[in-house]
Amino acid sequence: MNQIRYTQRNCQDQGKIEAFLLRARTGVLGMVSEDLPYTLPVNYVWHGGSIYFHGLSSGKKETILSQKPSVCFTVYEEYGTVTDPVPCHADTSYLSVMLFGEAEKVADSEEAAAVLQKLLGKYMPGYYSQPLTGTFINKYRSSLDGNAVSVYRVTPQEMTAKENLVECGKLLNLETR
Repeated sequence: MNQIRYTQRNCQDQGKIEAFLLRARTGVLGMVSEDLPYTLPVNYVWHGGSIYFHGLSSGKKETILSQKPSVCFTVYEEYGTVTDPVPCHADTSYLSVMLFGEAEKVADSEEAAAVLQKLLGKYMPGYYSQPLTGTFINKYRSSLDGNAVSVYRVTPQEMTAKENLVECGKLLNLETR
């Protein structure tokens, strides 16, 4: 179990965590490739208690996940540097969430289409007038590898969240320097 040692920073407000995962734009997917870690920033959506992301059906991410699906997915946002008269006490204001679980390739084309539609709604709201369908997902092939898009789901087996939120007046303002 992944426990937060610095318990003063532990965030257990599920509403805040949920809102953060819905709003944040990029997450970092952590995988284990052979004996080395491999991390990759990805666009994602939080939907139905799971993280979903997509990508090519070929390449390093696809190879790693097919061999070792255990992942860590981190979403974080930095709000600024916290000032303090003592240099060693300077800090960062942030919120971060780490999810641990297995990346599962979504096999159902309707679920994949719904997730991809949510990604479009998050990153390109109102840009496309026609919704995606499972038929479109089954027929579409990438010009890069000739394969269908891969959609992955990570349902957290564990989740931790940390925060250090401070008032704006305690953050370093570089514009006045």
